Amino acid sequence: MQFIEDKHQRLKLAFGQRINHSYQTRCHNLLKLKSLIVDNEDAILEALNKDLGKSQFEGVISETLFLINEIDFTLKRLKKWMKKRRVSTPFLQFPARSYVIPEPLGTVLIISPWNYPFQLLISPLIGALAAGNTAMLKPSEVAPNVSSLVSELIPKYFSEDLIAVVEGGIPETQAILDLPFQHIFYTGNGTVGRIVMEKASKHLCPVTLELGGKSPCYVDEDNDLEVVARRIVWGKFFNAGQTCVAPDYILSTERVRDILIKNMEKALNQFFPKGVKASSDYGRIINEHHFERLESYIDPSEIALGGESDRSSLFISPTILKSTGGSPSMKEEIFGPVLPMLTINSQKEAIEFIKQRPHPLAAYAFSRNSRILDEFENEVSSGGMCLNDSLVHLSSETLPFGGVGESGMGSYHGKRSFEIFSHYKSVMRRGFFDLPVRYPPYEGKLGLIRKLLSFLG
Repeated sequence: MQFIEDKHQRLKLAFGQRINHSYQTRCHNLLKLKSLIVDNEDAILEALNKDLGKSQFEGVISETLFLINEIDFTLKRLKKWMKKRRVSTPFLQFPARSYVIPEPLGTVLIISPWNYPFQLLISPLIGALAAGNTAMLKPSEVAPNVSSLVSELIPKYFSEDLIAVVEGGIPETQAILDLPFQHIFYTGNGTVGRIVMEKASKHLCPVTLELGGKSPCYVDEDNDLEVVARRIVWGKFFNAGQTCVAPDYILSTERVRDILIKNMEKALNQFFPKGVKASSDYGRIINEHHFERLESYIDPSEIALGGESDRSSLFISPTILKSTGGSPSMKEEIFGPVLPMLTINSQKEAIEFIKQRPHPLAAYAFSRNSRILDEFENEVSSGGMCLNDSLVHLSSETLPFGGVGESGMGSYHGKRSFEIFSHYKSVMRRGFFDLPVRYPPYEGKLGLIRKLLSFLG
């Protein structure tokens, strides 16, 4: 598509002119991005509500305020991140100085998903701008109101030489992926992630893939199960469960499961005193396709709590299932307000169950026993982990966020966002003192070199 190629060419030419290389320019652009969010917060929240039924509170803490805090964090540290870093020089290279310089990659591509359609588009952009790149943005067409708003707002604050937005569906995405970028940052599912990686390989383009998976949640016997229930219910049903790191299933003994279900019902009644469907604090499923997908996971014989749905309003109530490993809800990532609970007899059995499956994006465990938590931490491999809470670990700018194996590759947030969009160039600057031993003829010199290296080592 010619218009996409034209946008890409402008970005490439502008990067060659170093339009975003200086510290002052990068700060200026980050501040403009912050102004875009602050000035238009009401419109952003309205678009999120139209697309996902997202409440103002959830929209602020998980999208707009999240991004504002990340920009502020970056601005306070950017000068330090940009500095060249001195490293030691081998004795044989003296006199010399060695250092590493972070430099921008070039023109980068950011493709966002629909569940946090604003935050997951703009958060990588913070790192891309901080690192001095130009960027093409592809918002998700599944969240059309946010996509349209981003397409409208970005040109008001930024030149298309710096940031270009391309709206559209599969044809536009395929056309974009045929172009050469210096980095591709994709958030979404593994199926598309493989396509992105295959396309990127043709240009030897590095990728960051933020994917997903079935994030397990182990609940030990030694617990305050009322607090545990509140924290799981909040984390699972935030954004109507459409969160890549939401607890996807629970592993516990039968006794703990039954107590948890009672406390979860209590928590839901506290969170939504007039009923979930009547509450403006509870979101809706993004579209009919995902509504039907989620309904297919709900086996009526397994329902312990919830199970109500309304296609006309894309509403599915928080639903707790008494499931097994072979249940429909255990076949793939749920990505919605359905929570299977599986029974196990011990922590060891829970860990083995998790280890037999692909690495999840997040893993959770609740216990008062530090030994139990230590064992879970050491034995379970996951993109990230949160012990005795859910979701909150991803809001920390000091913790890299990303997957491992099937749940993704690469990580970002805070300094890590700056690093993934930077090339760290190694430089050695030498003086003119020369050791003749390095030059031919080499006869008789090898023994001396061996002795010298052995002495220095």
